[in-house]
Amino acid sequence: NFDVNYKTNITDEVSFSINQLFFYTYINNPLILTPLPNNTFQFVNIDGYIDTKGTETNIKLGYEDFKLFIGYTFTDAMVNDNGIKSQNPLTSKHRLNNVLMYEIEEKWKIGLEAYYYSPQKLNDGSTGKNYWVFGAMIEKLWEHFSIYANFENFTDTRQTKFGSIYTGSISNPTFKDIYAPLDGFVINAGVKIKL
Repeated sequence: NFDVNYKTNITDEVSFSINQLFFYTYINNPLILTPLPNNTFQFVNIDGYIDTKGTETNIKLGYEDFKLFIGYTFTDAMVNDNGIKSQNPLTSKHRLNNVLMYEIEEKWKIGLEAYYYSPQKLNDGSTGKNYWVFGAMIEKLWEHFSIYANFENFTDTRQTKFGSIYTGSISNPTFKDIYAPLDGFVINAGVKIKL
């Protein structure tokens, strides 16, 4: 891994920083989940390697009480199994991570987030769909405690909306790869206490 950082103030109110990461991973004779004839799976060391390379760019813009975080990751993960090369399954080549925060120090935190996943190769040779996941959060802070609420996946992105997650009968299903959320829109809330 190798990364470079740069940070500056564009004006008195506007700040900018960027982090650029380059990564490379090589795994010799990795364990790969392999299907067996009786609809079960086992991990097997393949005669080959997994070769992963890519970049990750993270940008942070600040303006008064607002902060915008933008991240992009490119991942090229390949499996070489006994001389046969293929894309590593369940790995998005392109991912976006975006968060907009509004924060009044020691009083309020409000945020919106958006995550994008590009299509992924699945173990059966098909390709999963690309998708976005959106969220929001709010937190009110006092001196010794705060209350918060998270609204995760509020657009209700679910793999079950793209199609069935199994084939066969309900009494004897064969499940497909899970590559997107299954639980849909989730709300959680709580109290944080500072001791």
